Amino acid sequence: MLWLFAQEGVVPGAEEEVVTELITSLIVLLLVATAVALITRRLKIPYVTGLVLAGLAITKDWLPGDIGIDPALVLNLFLPILIFESAINTDISRLRTTFRPIALLAGPGLVLAAAITAFVLKIALNLELNAALFAGAILAITDTVSVIAAFKEVSVPSRLSTIVEGESLFNDGVALVILSVVGEVYAQGEFDATGAFQQLFLAIVGGTVVGLGLGYLCLGLFRQLDDPLSSLLLTVAVSLGTFQVAQFLEVSGAVAVVVSGLVVGNIGLAREVSASTKITLLSFWEYAGFGVNTFIFLLIGIEVNVGVLIQTLPSVLIAVLSYQVGRAISVYPLLALLQFFGRPLPLKWQHVLFLGNVKGSLSMALALSLPTDLPGREQLITLIFGTVFVSLIGQGLTLPWLVSRLKLASFSKMTRDIETRQLDLITSKAAQEELDNLHKTGVLPKAVYEEMRANYQARIAKSERDLRDLYNRRSDPLKSATQENNKFLKIRRQLLLAEKGAINDSLRKGILSEELARNSIQRINQKLLQLEDE
Repeated sequence: MLWLFAQEGVVPGAEEEVVTELITSLIVLLLVATAVALITRRLKIPYVTGLVLAGLAITKDWLPGDIGIDPALVLNLFLPILIFESAINTDISRLRTTFRPIALLAGPGLVLAAAITAFVLKIALNLELNAALFAGAILAITDTVSVIAAFKEVSVPSRLSTIVEGESLFNDGVALVILSVVGEVYAQGEFDATGAFQQLFLAIVGGTVVGLGLGYLCLGLFRQLDDPLSSLLLTVAVSLGTFQVAQFLEVSGAVAVVVSGLVVGNIGLAREVSASTKITLLSFWEYAGFGVNTFIFLLIGIEVNVGVLIQTLPSVLIAVLSYQVGRAISVYPLLALLQFFGRPLPLKWQHVLFLGNVKGSLSMALALSLPTDLPGREQLITLIFGTVFVSLIGQGLTLPWLVSRLKLASFSKMTRDIETRQLDLITSKAAQEELDNLHKTGVLPKAVYEEMRANYQARIAKSERDLRDLYNRRSDPLKSATQENNKFLKIRRQLLLAEKGAINDSLRKGILSEELARNSIQRINQKLLQLEDE
């Protein structure tokens, strides 16, 4: 190790100093993030927006270490972590019910948005064609963190939330493939439509195959492990390794990570691990995603130079307008097609999909990775950085207000009654279970235990009776199936998923024949697809 640093001209001991400065800088950023969390909660503004503003107030001179956005680090470490974390928490059955709008937005919608953005930038800012194409592909990428943060503050239909999350899963992968195609065109100096389509197709299909292969390989290893920590290490290796293998094979690494994450989350965590292991894994990945986003949004603010931002503000605003035009043309006309071959989306939902076109860290990382010989590269990087910053601040602050103004979710009296009874039932059963444990361990004498248990049993009986009455009222054919039905639809869906899990478990143990199990699973899948998931 010392020889290595001597070869590179690094003085022995300098390595320790660099590491110390880096750790100190990370500690400072963690403390800043904690303060931002407290302040944003008080002021009721999005956390990620607060992080960007806090980063803007921090200059690199305040930090002992050299901190900045490294595009290789973002693409090879941060991006797989964020994609995998989203994928393992995504229910495939929910994606099926929203497949058409997700496919339209993340497929032709993304291509259309990139092309229109590039065209407007070339005309309005007189950019070179190659620079405009690169900018169009980069600014077509959406960052969903701010949108989901707005959904946490304002209630929205679960189907809309699924569409937003599902689009974000595949948006990054398709955008990276488009950017690689633009890079090939720039390197070769000519555009071959057939070759570009083949490259796009092979990258996506190849990424899917790699993701399926490594995802199912992970399932086989899950069966051999019996502790949460080993399983945790396996998922980390799969998330990062899948991306690297796909990159080596020159297919889409982002698509591969999405597919492997869906396999691990929907099959591995559902059937191959214990409940305690599942909780450990989901908690770890939630923390990993939160931590990565925290550092990324802080670094975005640190990277932006206020003076340069002010100078380029007119061009930045034009760039914001250009990608909004591209997004509008890709959202409204494409989603209007759903009325002919799918379930149409309400216009208010389309407004959210348009307004939620927020840019994020991946756009900045890709800007830094542009070819070094690209004419006007530095100006283009500055333009993209400023656009991302304005997007995060402007749209990040206004999005929760706009979503609330649209009044997407209205809760009826029956819905509130159902939730109240469910709350009583859940808490009473949890308390009764703990009461049984206390009695078994000898903490409570029998007389006290029986009296307290009788009280909880009465509460449980009353809650169950009230819920039954509400369900019967909902089942009345004279009643219309409005939004208060959502709770029962979710319960029916959860029960069907439980049936499906039991069949798969019996098949794995050799209790059922494969043909019978496959037919039963197919019937359950049909029922899941028929359920309305508002």
